[in-house]
Amino acid sequence: MKRLLVLLSMLLVVSMLLSACGAPAAEPPAVEEPAAEEPAAEEPAAEEPAAEEPAATEKTVLDVWSFTNEILTMAVAFEKTHPDVDVVYTMIPMTNGEYQTKLMATLGTDEVPDVVALEAAFVKSYVESDFLADIGDLQHYADELEMYPFVYEVGMADGVHKAYAYQATPGALFYRRSLAKEYFGTDDPVEMQELLGDFDKYIAAAEVIKEKSGGDTYMVSSNGDFMNLFYANREQPWVVDGKLTVDPMVERMVETVKLFRDNGYESRATQWQEGWFAGMNDTLADAAGNPKKVFSYFLPTWGLPYVLEPNSTSADGSSTTKGDWAVIEGPLPYQWGGTWLGVMDETDKMDLAKEFIRFCTLDEENLTNWATGVYTNEYLKAIDPNVPDDQYQAAGDFVGSQVVVEKITASFDDSAMSEFLGGQNSYGGFAAAAPSVNARLMQGSDDAITRALNDPLNSYLEGTVTLDEMWDLWKDAVRNEFPDLIID
Repeated sequence: MKRLLVLLSMLLVVSMLLSACGAPAAEPPAVEEPAAEEPAAEEPAAEEPAAEEPAATEKTVLDVWSFTNEILTMAVAFEKTHPDVDVVYTMIPMTNGEYQTKLMATLGTDEVPDVVALEAAFVKSYVESDFLADIGDLQHYADELEMYPFVYEVGMADGVHKAYAYQATPGALFYRRSLAKEYFGTDDPVEMQELLGDFDKYIAAAEVIKEKSGGDTYMVSSNGDFMNLFYANREQPWVVDGKLTVDPMVERMVETVKLFRDNGYESRATQWQEGWFAGMNDTLADAAGNPKKVFSYFLPTWGLPYVLEPNSTSADGSSTTKGDWAVIEGPLPYQWGGTWLGVMDETDKMDLAKEFIRFCTLDEENLTNWATGVYTNEYLKAIDPNVPDDQYQAAGDFVGSQVVVEKITASFDDSAMSEFLGGQNSYGGFAAAAPSVNARLMQGSDDAITRALNDPLNSYLEGTVTLDEMWDLWKDAVRNEFPDLIID
């Protein structure tokens, strides 16, 4: 059943930049010709260390699989501190579940990787299975670095540690400074947090914006932005004692998205599609071509450098919102995304695999380098000249160690991200949000259950089914996924 749950928890996402790691090519020595003119000197050369070089340069191969090129950067850095190791990095996209399908196919074979990357959508199903090894002896490193509890709790099942993450992905609320001044008279993050600090206040603010803008500014672009917030603040998980459970927070989520749809507080855009991005750069328009604006977006740490900032300028460069954003904790704490690393139980390199995970996720120097932009392409090429030209890690990723976060937060005061946020330190904003995040309710079946609600909920919002019919459609879909689950 555990292995089945893994296959059922596949998430369709778009993979990041593709890359592969190659071994450095050896160059011919520049002194080859003089050596050829002195044959007498060649014989000792054959007996000297050069003859033993192949044995001396043999490295232990560590197979690491991931669904993005991100961890390749750390793999190269690991080789610098572990010169006797050759990390063979395999990047497989998650399109149509390809990554998980290929990983499952290696079980019980010689092809099984040593270390695997696990995305938030399916990490729990692997952690709850018997595929991953117990790596709990690394926990004391996590304690020393004061890792945020939700970071390592996700990698636990029945008290056993099976995965660790190098980043924390707390969510926050990004809002437009110019619109805040126009509708509320201030863009100050402290004052805005007071105005938007819970969902009742957030809804009240949505009405103010609608009224003052004449309906030309939406509070949020997509109701999909809300999902993670409500799911993260449930008191009960989806499955309790083998029975499907609907926490009151789920019911409140449905009520909230219906309210925003009926009152015109959201632009009805779909996440990751054109309309959703258009609101980030002021190119959003209604069906009649009338310009519209979006006041706020719910995004996690990675949403700033990978989503909001890249889409803040229109494709033709005619419109930009750079410098007009700010970030606050928002109405509810939540977490979105992340990458965990685990060791496949079948590996024959257990100690080395655990050392790789310790380095990537629980090493203070590595986490500091990762977060502050030390791992430039030039830095990586000095270790391995064959590293792709676009391989590097920009500064700003929010790491899972409170010790590291506290030491480096001030260094982002004058960063590019700070400039984008009108002078606000983005790291400080996420540091304020992170301690409130709780991920203890995550289960391996979460992804399939929440995805099953999407279509019925959209039908309800469009008015084609009633509320009761929506719940019935959802429960039928969950039954098909989990026939053994008790559903009232």
